[in-house]
Amino acid sequence: MHLHSGNTASKTPKLYGLDHLRALAIVLVFLFHYRGFQHPDWIDDVSGFGWTGVDLFFVLSGFLIAGQLFAQLKSTGRIALGDFFIKRFFRIIPPYLIVLTVYFSIPFFREREALAPLWKFLTFTHNFGLDVIHRGTFSHAWSLCIEEQFYLTLPFLLLFTYNRKGSPVLRVLFGLLLVMVIALRLFSWNVLIAPFAESDAFALRWYKYLYYPTYTRLDGLLLGVGLAWLMQHTLWIRDRILLNGNLFFAAGIPFLTAAWRICREPASFEASIWGFILVAIGFACWVAAAASPVSFLYKKSSWITAQMASLSFTVYLSHKGVVHMTQVLLKNTRIAPDSNTALLIAATNCILVALLFRYLVEQPCLRIRNHLLNRRKSTGIGSRLLPATSAQHSRKSSQ
Repeated sequence: MHLHSGNTASKTPKLYGLDHLRALAIVLVFLFHYRGFQHPDWIDDVSGFGWTGVDLFFVLSGFLIAGQLFAQLKSTGRIALGDFFIKRFFRIIPPYLIVLTVYFSIPFFREREALAPLWKFLTFTHNFGLDVIHRGTFSHAWSLCIEEQFYLTLPFLLLFTYNRKGSPVLRVLFGLLLVMVIALRLFSWNVLIAPFAESDAFALRWYKYLYYPTYTRLDGLLLGVGLAWLMQHTLWIRDRILLNGNLFFAAGIPFLTAAWRICREPASFEASIWGFILVAIGFACWVAAAASPVSFLYKKSSWITAQMASLSFTVYLSHKGVVHMTQVLLKNTRIAPDSNTALLIAATNCILVALLFRYLVEQPCLRIRNHLLNRRKSTGIGSRLLPATSAQHSRKSSQ
């Protein structure tokens, strides 16, 4: 879920298409989660595929974060780890900790009965062994846990596998990880889930051992990283993407259509093994299209989608609690909680809460972050980059 783009200054042009996709992702997630509350009947008809919004965020995160790191490695052969983690910390952690504090201190905010232990949220391991049925409050933090694990791992992985001559170790590792993810889903299904198909524990085990764990949900992030690598290091593929954006958008539709067809029953064997990778490929095609100057996604800017994209992270963090409180308070009015009016009020409240986060939390944190980065740059700390040490480089150094 690239809910947080970092808002860093860049010499590259603004990619409006990525804002459109990020806005689409948060709408998909919101409508999908709204089914867990009282809702208009039409929500069930349009939001069944909404779970893929998280996968779109994953592809966006992999593409954007890896793209930044690849660009730095390509130009300098190094990564400024301190700068990278400062940017990630001040963009993600303050809003997350505030929402987490609200969940643990204000029971009225909780959309479900019970929370997982605090330490699992603080260590970003909430997605492992998640009991969504009995401890489902703030369960949507699972995807943020996967992203944080990704941010903590990717820079070091690139430092030890990257070189400017094609990075063969990195490419092999990428392929192995993608195969491993599918193999682990197959193992989880056959050993941990299918034997319980006739028991009441089936749904819980499906979520716990297949839907939420990092090792079964890396498809989107890996495809995003792979796309970023192609754009940075394979000129002939990059040129074809840049010159054929609308074609890549069209190419994503069959994959998403196939995913939609087999995932109409999400906990089936076909959906569990192949659904995630089909969705990731389809959205990777759309992200490639969004980066192409000739595509309709790239050409058309929109203030609405730009704002939705900017607010998407804090909307994601807080939306379930806000919807829950809205519907409880509406019980004292003549507005039915399952009405379109209630939906509109809940969505508006989610946006208002996100705006409060923007002005009271995110912008002050952005100023602190920029102050620290400028201070590091002025003192020379930011220029102390950690060099990439590929396997090939290590062998040469030891000779």
